[in-house]
Amino acid sequence: MSPRQVIQLPGAGHKAPIPAAVRIGNLLFSSAIGGRDPATGEYSDRPEDQARQAFRNMATVVRAAGGDVGDIAHVTVFLKDLADKKYVDEEWLAMFPDPEDRPARHAMTVDRGGRMLVQVEIIAVLDAAVLDTAVLDGGPAR
Repeated sequence: MSPRQVIQLPGAGHKAPIPAAVRIGNLLFSSAIGGRDPATGEYSDRPEDQARQAFRNMATVVRAAGGDVGDIAHVTVFLKDLADKKYVDEEWLAMFPDPEDRPARHAMTVDRGGRMLVQVEIIAVLDAAVLDTAVLDGGPAR
């Protein structure tokens, strides 16, 4: 049995053969999580919508791994246009309102082509108690 737990994001995953994230022990590493709406499989043309959806998708990935957004330790933000950082900041402040309890963050411009305007990658440290319980019960880590 592999110690790696693959996390997928149905409807908003990658076209490449890679998972949305991988959990190993209590660590979670994501691939780039975009602002694609999982209900439609489409990207909005509006950067504020993509920022909002990217943060929603990020939270969905962390929850699927057994954690919550409070477990996120680092976020890397990829923007097609650095002027759109203001939309990321709005979502950032909504998700992490306490200035004393925010993850580290880095933003950079990257043109990935197509309609992708905003992507995020995360590293999270998940609750070790959740992992320990799953291991003790003989089941896979959630």
